[in-house]
Amino acid sequence: MEIVERQTDAHDPARAPLLILETVRAFLDAHELGSGALRAHRIGEGGGSNFSFLLERDDGSRYVLRRPPRPPLPPSAHDVVRESKLQLALAPLGIRVPNIRAVCEDESLLGVPFYVMDYIDGDVITTELPPPLDHEPEARRRLADDLVDTLVEIHAADVEVPTLAAFSRPGNYNERQVRRFTQLWEVNQTRNLPKVVDVGKWLAANVPEQLPATVVHGDYRLGNMIVTHERPERVTAVLDWEMGAIGDPRADVGYFVATYSEPGGRKNPLGTSPVTALDGFPTRTQLVERYTSRSGRDVEPLAWFEALALWKAAVFCEAIYGRYVRGELTADDGHASRFETGVPLLAETAAELVGA
Repeated sequence: MEIVERQTDAHDPARAPLLILETVRAFLDAHELGSGALRAHRIGEGGGSNFSFLLERDDGSRYVLRRPPRPPLPPSAHDVVRESKLQLALAPLGIRVPNIRAVCEDESLLGVPFYVMDYIDGDVITTELPPPLDHEPEARRRLADDLVDTLVEIHAADVEVPTLAAFSRPGNYNERQVRRFTQLWEVNQTRNLPKVVDVGKWLAANVPEQLPATVVHGDYRLGNMIVTHERPERVTAVLDWEMGAIGDPRADVGYFVATYSEPGGRKNPLGTSPVTALDGFPTRTQLVERYTSRSGRDVEPLAWFEALALWKAAVFCEAIYGRYVRGELTADDGHASRFETGVPLLAETAAELVGA
């Protein structure tokens, strides 16, 4: 069972519950976050990233609790404490992030750290568009433009602010990314996929020098945004900062366009937010042109960063697939089966981009 009322209700020692309601209720009470009985259920895509749960209390208050999957976890992955601290550092700078209310580093409560943020009543757009986006191509274009402008805002954040400077690391971010995900592949792989190895070697041999450092989201796409019912054409909050860092802004641009489905063009090999293939959404080229115009940055060699994005996606999706084949996911995460063919496709698409 994912959610139980109390610890004694858990009957499978091999699969600890993800939420213990009496424990979470006591944590909320201690932080003066609502009152009364507590109800909870999973929200979001789940399965691969950190898990999110909607918490509802009798007084009408609603929050979202975010926690990692069940241990064991790959090294440095699923660090929700770091994820929360990055958002807390960005919020005073005007970056569109959720309002985090409390962070728990005490693993004795749920077996892992977690944090709680305000619930935002809106839509995360993946396979369906809310009105008026569902019938107005012009509205879709305005949303896409704001998606680019939001990324420009993130990359304009002052990384010298002490709370953000704490996330900086010496050396070339691009080289670190290739090295880290090469190591993760050794941990995550469940089968022999030579193309993943080939792309990793090509990236390592062709690492570009880093641009002046900015905040990097690391998973920047429409499916990680919330739009409200009142303003569906504007990004209200950027979610899922698990892979956030201080690094090369082109990593975000490359990921954004590599995982974007454009009207009449190549499909997104990651399969996320397919709605952007509808009329009204801009092309990849138009997204890049708006970004370069608004940011003043040259994003070349963009193909290297697109290949990096797809290769990294192959590595972390293989971890999800591994958890699926080992029976560690629930029925709600059955979509993970698609990575049997999805991971090879990601690697092959990355190889085609750069001729690896």
